[in-house]
Amino acid sequence: MMYETLTQMLALITGVFLGAVFFGGLWWTVREGISSRHPALLFLASLLLRTSVTLAGFYFIGRGHWERLVICLFGFVIARFIVMRMTRPSSERQIRPAQETSHAP
Repeated sequence: MMYETLTQMLALITGVFLGAVFFGGLWWTVREGISSRHPALLFLASLLLRTSVTLAGFYFIGRGHWERLVICLFGFVIARFIVMRMTRPSSERQIRPAQETSHAP
């Protein structure tokens, strides 16, 4: 019983870590890809690396147990929301629509 709970916690923590690597890497790639001399190569290399690390992590955690995979996937999705919140621009950096200027009567 204790071993199973520990394994499930490890699956959740690993899922959060894999999600942070995947979505954090995606955020970094988009930021760097804007000014890159070879953006297509950067995006392709990033996609292959992020996907390979994520799939290897899921494979290692799953080991034939679908319950671990579901828990790991749940952690992965949690990390997506965390990364989205952390990388959101602050209210000062958001582009606000221009206000209309008043015209002479």
